[in-house]
Amino acid sequence: MAFDSDRVSTVTFDSYSTLVDVDAAEKALAERVADPEPVSKLWRARSLEYTFVGNHIDAYQTFYEMNRDALEYALSVHDADVSADERDEILAVYHELDVFDDVRSGIERLRDGGYDCYVVSNGNPEMLDSMVEHADIGDLLSDTISADEVRTFKPDAELYRHAADRIGVPVEELAHVTAGWFDVMGARHAGLQGVWLNRKDMPWEPFDGDPDLTVESLSEFADELGV
Repeated sequence: MAFDSDRVSTVTFDSYSTLVDVDAAEKALAERVADPEPVSKLWRARSLEYTFVGNHIDAYQTFYEMNRDALEYALSVHDADVSADERDEILAVYHELDVFDDVRSGIERLRDGGYDCYVVSNGNPEMLDSMVEHADIGDLLSDTISADEVRTFKPDAELYRHAADRIGVPVEELAHVTAGWFDVMGARHAGLQGVWLNRKDMPWEPFDGDPDLTVESLSEFADELGV
């Protein structure tokens, strides 16, 4: 199904890799690990895998704690001698990740064009508060909605439908913008339009259909909505 801009009254955004750059966490690792790239990639992959598994075995903990466990595992795999205090320092970079250049201007265009804008994220409230402050977008967002509110992570439909309920609009009026392929699929499964923000010019996943819309930047998405 092609993207239908006329259906959209409200825009929701993912946070990590969509508004802020999780690859920036490599900088913190580089100060303590000889080869930070594979550690960083395994850390990110495991943190998401833990949320997927947690959904199915009812083993919930906050996303920050998922990240802590994933970091510990990634460091162990690569035999990195990093103390508990140093792990906490690395983990803390999630409170001040680099913001993508198009974020403030793109959301501002949408807000000024009449669209209410929200963040819907796996991040727990404290993480989202610091992300919004660091990204300087608090004045542009109507609210942030955390997986912690339902103790269920993406791509479970419960989180997206909870977001629609909290916002007070039908799910079909929501366009969810995200860099995460699984997040696009989760949003579409829940009844939202899934917009893939393909910042890295990657191929789409070859199963279960396509995104409703693919864009390379938030400004391109604003163009699609005519604002």
